Amino acid sequence: MSIKIRLTVMNFLQFAIWGAYLTSMSRYLGPAGLGGSIGLFYSVQGIVSLFMPALLGIIADRWVQAQKLLGISHCLAALFMAAAGIYGFQAETNVSFSIFFTLYTLSVAFYMPTIALSNSVAYNILTQYGYDTVKSFPPIRVFGTIGFICSMWITDLLGFQTSSMQFVFSACLGIILGIYAFSLPQCKTNDVEKKTMVEALGLNAFRLFKQKKMAIFFIFSMLLGVSLQITNGFANPFIASFEASPEFVHTFGVQHSNMLISLSQISETLCILLIPFFLKRFGIKTVMLMSMFAWVFRFGLFGVGNPGSGVWLLILSMIVYGIAFDFFNISGSLFVDKETDPSIRSSAQGLFMLMTNGIGATVGTLSAQWVVNRFCSWQNVMVGTETKSLLIGDWTSVWFIFAGYALIVGILFAILFKYKHNYNEVTETIR
Repeated sequence: MSIKIRLTVMNFLQFAIWGAYLTSMSRYLGPAGLGGSIGLFYSVQGIVSLFMPALLGIIADRWVQAQKLLGISHCLAALFMAAAGIYGFQAETNVSFSIFFTLYTLSVAFYMPTIALSNSVAYNILTQYGYDTVKSFPPIRVFGTIGFICSMWITDLLGFQTSSMQFVFSACLGIILGIYAFSLPQCKTNDVEKKTMVEALGLNAFRLFKQKKMAIFFIFSMLLGVSLQITNGFANPFIASFEASPEFVHTFGVQHSNMLISLSQISETLCILLIPFFLKRFGIKTVMLMSMFAWVFRFGLFGVGNPGSGVWLLILSMIVYGIAFDFFNISGSLFVDKETDPSIRSSAQGLFMLMTNGIGATVGTLSAQWVVNRFCSWQNVMVGTETKSLLIGDWTSVWFIFAGYALIVGILFAILFKYKHNYNEVTETIR
């Protein structure tokens, strides 16, 4: 088996593990009596991302080969996730928040660093075998998104969306990847350049806040990051809530909400291919603005759509997700790369991720939970002959509040962020 295929398998499994539960977990938490804490479960991913990737990165750099650390981390994450799933299955509707949340948090704490670690392993091995990482890695990484989508579909088709078996399924994939990682070529530790804790955490990049342009950029990165995890946490319960209406109960979207949501990930894959064209044509600021206003449409279309005659509005919301999510993440990363000194560039990228996927996403999911709790509540509803727990309420107001927030952020960014597009510079950066 070629090394590219082996790395493709690694990436496929890496994100399949996440896709098994990320968009469907909220459907389980509600009936399990933990619906009021959905935001907390999603925010903990951002919290552990503030420090765990850096800690494991230091270990991989200094003491343990990256592929071995990847295997160990996945095995530990899988064991805790399996424990959470089995406990949830046994407890049924009497799930203890403290027990389940602790097991879940420990699993996530070991899983989240593996996203960066798997990239590091891929880069290291590709370099060992003489491949150009810029050309060779993107096609490999695409299969990560494909793995995520496949897991979503399997979770949906096997009826795991409302069951703790989704966590057991994720754990099984984690064990497979954990064992598989040990078979990958060795990634040597680095004894030459040893980063300090401050450097590894990207804290030295905080001096960029002295520059007005960079300060504004990072603040808005955090403000946009607020939107990143909202639909992962609440899109599925929203679509499922239509099951309470006889008009929508048998629609494809209600019956297979995870598959409908997976269109977002499919769109994400396709939109990545459009980014170079848009960057060359319009520049970084305009592309980032496209992302911000795409979030307005993402939320707004949820507010007016439904799984019946309005399903096309939901589909449009899934399509714009690719623009909303990737256009800012990738163009923002390019902006950081272009505007920072090489000596601090890695730390600056770490700061960008900390502001978006760390602080921003954490604040966003907790705030979204507060908004949802104000307008909606988990209710036992008769669906045919079966009683189901659904998150019922004024979802239109919820989504319009999120859309309004995204609109304000986009307008303020357009006004306050001063950046002139230079075609030649952008073209050179992309190359």
